[in-house]
Amino acid sequence: MTSSSSPSQDTKRLEQTYPEGLRADALMEEDVAWSHDIDPKWDGEQFDRSDRAALRRVAGLSTELEDVTEVEYRQLRLERVVLVGVWTSGTVQDAENSLAELAALAETAGALVLDGVVQRRDKPDAATYIGSGKAEELRDVVLDTGADTVICDGELSPGQLIHLEDVVKVKVIDRTALILDIFAQHAKSREGKAQVALAQMQYMLPRLRGWGQSLSRQMGGGKGGGLATRGPGETKIETDRRRIREKMAKMRREIADMKTGREIKRQERKRHKVPSVAIAGYTNAGKSSLLNRLTGAGVLVENALFATLDPTVRRAETPSGRLYTLADTVGFVRHLPHHLVEAFRSTMEEVGDSDLILHVVDGSHPVPEEQLAAVREVIRDVGATEVPEIVVINKADMADPLVLQRLLRTEKRSIAVSARTGQGIDELLALLDNDLPRPSVEIEALVPYTHGKLVARAHDEGEVISEEHTPEGTLLKVRVHEELAAELTPYVPVPLA
Repeated sequence: MTSSSSPSQDTKRLEQTYPEGLRADALMEEDVAWSHDIDPKWDGEQFDRSDRAALRRVAGLSTELEDVTEVEYRQLRLERVVLVGVWTSGTVQDAENSLAELAALAETAGALVLDGVVQRRDKPDAATYIGSGKAEELRDVVLDTGADTVICDGELSPGQLIHLEDVVKVKVIDRTALILDIFAQHAKSREGKAQVALAQMQYMLPRLRGWGQSLSRQMGGGKGGGLATRGPGETKIETDRRRIREKMAKMRREIADMKTGREIKRQERKRHKVPSVAIAGYTNAGKSSLLNRLTGAGVLVENALFATLDPTVRRAETPSGRLYTLADTVGFVRHLPHHLVEAFRSTMEEVGDSDLILHVVDGSHPVPEEQLAAVREVIRDVGATEVPEIVVINKADMADPLVLQRLLRTEKRSIAVSARTGQGIDELLALLDNDLPRPSVEIEALVPYTHGKLVARAHDEGEVISEEHTPEGTLLKVRVHEELAAELTPYVPVPLA
């Protein structure tokens, strides 16, 4: 290798070679070698600066194993994808909307969507999801676009995944695997990561497969080893399944322990009679933005699906001074995988145990009624149908006025707001103040100054109507729950005869 001259010497050469105005351009030219011997006819391939800075694919360096010997859970590295859906019911617009949502999910996961196709069928094909003939046509689409992944708008069986991959010759994943991948990327808390890992293992367990030696028998359990082994032993795939079941059992125990901590906090709030409000809604409807607007929580806000997964509980206050808690829950989506519903059940119980649900819907969505129906289906699954609900139509500043009018007319208890501009927030707070459960007993008591704790509890757990300081003590007129009313009863002033 020949040694290069020093940068100071080369700088002097540049000053001699280039005029004053071109020195900066010459110094920025990354492809100029530090040498005088540059052939003006051929000095290598010339690229734009963006091309030089871009990542380039190097052939022959793939570490993808054909023989899968270890079960691992890694993020799906999607690049160029083609979407495929089966239209079984509804209108063609419904099918296209579902595929558009799948495209948004794919982009959230980091994929570049190249094309999308929908097939009209009575039901998905049992072998290849879209039928053998359409699978061949899909193969042509993959070749024309240069895609390396096909995403199906549904949950495919293990057999459908294998058969469709055999035809299209590229990786095939379904909607469930895509959502699980997004959850794995966005989960931050220990509980969220554990719930996602459990859901991934539940999904992966029936889909394990192997090739070649992966299916061979392991050594039997004879005494002494060597030639003394007997019996066929286990296949590698059986060993993998057993290990996954053991991990799943351990993960369920860990989530149960975390659930205990969450229940203790919930019971503490109930003991102090603090009303709770849960924010539920479709993903990217603006739940975190609304939580930030109401409480200043500082939760991550991003224009992406499932940007925040970990539940956030914040303390808030109504305009009349009543305390309550506001909980942001995980977003919902159409056809939410049942693995996730089960894994996140402890998180979703915040909705079932709340006193009021703020059901946030994206008013700028073309068909917000579909979002309402999908969220209510999950609310029904977690047993929260009896909890009062206020429909909050968010993004009112971007919504079609006709859509807003239709929603406000259809949903009896609804309000249009904009978490970004603050439109309608004051009216929402007044509605919250009116709908939150109030203490059941109204009482007037003259509390001695030596029992100031009762006055503090009345402020924390009840609703103070009036307060007056007298020489004998604090004269309170409050609405409180029955337990605190019993403690205040001895201090009720006796009326004069």
